[in-house]
Amino acid sequence: QLQLVESGGGSVQPGGSLRLTCTATGSTLDVYDIGWFRQAPGKDREGIACISRAGGSIKYAESVKGRFTISRDNAKNTAFLQMDSLKPEDTAVYYCVADKATLVDNGVGFSKWEWDYWGRGTQVTISS
Repeated sequence: QLQLVESGGGSVQPGGSLRLTCTATGSTLDVYDIGWFRQAPGKDREGIACISRAGGSIKYAESVKGRFTISRDNAKNTAFLQMDSLKPEDTAVYYCVADKATLVDNGVGFSKWEWDYWGRGTQVTISS
């Protein structure tokens, strides 16, 4: 059974950077698409970035495009979300997700209902 654990969250000032890591255990990540979602207080869970199993397809939500970078290292069973130029509106709990279906290439990578595996989340707070 695949398990995902996020790390790297914290509190930074606007304009700062954070790098989130998603560490997988229980299975090898190279057969899963990977995504990142976030949920701000009082808001719905939002898909912000996803990457296909071999890394050939990557998609970003408009809200993070040009500022966030998703990547993966299948050999180390990890995935990453580099977040730059952070804004107060990026404050949220960030979740790593995975699924064996080809969600990214099928264009449903931002649908929270499609992903089978979820981490417990890591808090990111952007505040001056």
